[in-house]
Amino acid sequence: MKTEYRNRLPHIAPIGATFFVTFRLGDSLPQKLIARLKLQMEAEISRLEKEKPANYEEAIMRQRKLFFKNYDHQLDQKPFGECYLKQPKVAQIVMDKLHEMDGDKYDLIAYCIMPNHVHLLVDFSAQMIDEDGFYLRQIPENYTQLHKVMQLIKGSTSYYANQLLGRKGKFWQKDSYDHYIRNEKEFRNIIRYILQNPVKAGLTAAWEDFPFTYLSKKYSGS
Repeated sequence: MKTEYRNRLPHIAPIGATFFVTFRLGDSLPQKLIARLKLQMEAEISRLEKEKPANYEEAIMRQRKLFFKNYDHQLDQKPFGECYLKQPKVAQIVMDKLHEMDGDKYDLIAYCIMPNHVHLLVDFSAQMIDEDGFYLRQIPENYTQLHKVMQLIKGSTSYYANQLLGRKGKFWQKDSYDHYIRNEKEFRNIIRYILQNPVKAGLTAAWEDFPFTYLSKKYSGS
């Protein structure tokens, strides 16, 4: 298991894990706001690096979650930018790509496409199952890591969305927030979080009525 640091945040991507990912449009938050949130996070991480507490990794994870909480609150409560994803045809481009990779790069569990960002829950163990349904003991040569899958999703959808909108330039923000699921309780909580996101933001009264929300039938009774 390899830990990569981008923007001083650990991105841990275990092979075959289940991931919660949030990615947003390039203009979805003001740069000054992003800078302020990152500055607060980096100040706390610097303190942790100096003190090196016994629960260092856990403390870093808490900072990740706090950063995400503040970040997502701003995305939901203060929509900024063009909010292209509220256009059904643009949202459909994203949905089509997410479903296209289902069963190949991952098992698609849930997603919600908000006006300026996307919440996604995917299980990468699909890449570790052979054609007979058995779990592979070794990592296959064609295994595609999370960051590569996100590049495929963003690259394709940005191209077609820009074509549809008659625009050029950056569509998605380069970086994404990602978190691997550690236990069943966290898994269930994140499903609820994704499904209730449009309800909490006041976009619908019930998640089932929001056209850009999806939950796999495997988990519809959960």
